[in-house]
Amino acid sequence: NPRSPCCSDVPAWLQTNSGLSSKGSLKGQPGGKEHKTWAKYYVRFLEEYAKYNLSFWAVTTGNEPSAGQMTNYSFQALGFTAEEQRDWVGLDLGPALVVRESDVRAGRYIHGVGVHWYLDTLVPAELSLGTTHHLYPEYYLFGTEACAGWSPSDRGVRLDSWERAEQYAHSIIQVLYCPMFYSMAHFRYCPMGLRVGVSFSQETKLESSAFIRPDGSVVLTILNRSSSEVQFEVYDPAVGFISSSAPAHSLLTLAWNTL
Repeated sequence: NPRSPCCSDVPAWLQTNSGLSSKGSLKGQPGGKEHKTWAKYYVRFLEEYAKYNLSFWAVTTGNEPSAGQMTNYSFQALGFTAEEQRDWVGLDLGPALVVRESDVRAGRYIHGVGVHWYLDTLVPAELSLGTTHHLYPEYYLFGTEACAGWSPSDRGVRLDSWERAEQYAHSIIQVLYCPMFYSMAHFRYCPMGLRVGVSFSQETKLESSAFIRPDGSVVLTILNRSSSEVQFEVYDPAVGFISSSAPAHSLLTLAWNTL
């Protein structure tokens, strides 16, 4: 998990509330000893994994920094404002990761944005993430956490819930017989692939996501959240037309070689 160390790992003595949960942030200011100490935790985390020949291509700055700004928040949290997080990256975390780098511009160390899906029902991702992508197209958007069963109205594990599987597939970004597991399994076919655009020739109930894999093959995942079967054809100039159908409430993956 490239997100670790997580907010739950922050020692209480580094936090303004001297605790692990509720409202609290790092003591001191970016560039100070407390902020540099927390940055060293990340370095140590990576160094320990390196002893076993495990390397990381990226880390995130922590889990849900806004949670640490909420009074009586019941879960482990570390609060950051956007400005505080920016300065901590520029003055402490970034230089620590590149070994005493003197450049303090946070943008030098940032290559993407890690996102969670929990407020998508309030602010649709097409609006929030779409705006972010429009403003900063050079940064990738990377889903780092999404779970179902967290809200008071729908809490807990539901092993038979296909609706939750559709939620996962819709966002793309419990094993046993939980449909969510099989929903995520569809996306194992596109590891580190290049996402490509898919256009529909007419209005449709289908949702899609397509990738070009490192070996040059194409993977297309189709989600049908409607209550009826949908017939469709895929056109790729490299291979021609591919006919298929998506049953009601289904998720399917098509893959083909272009060489």
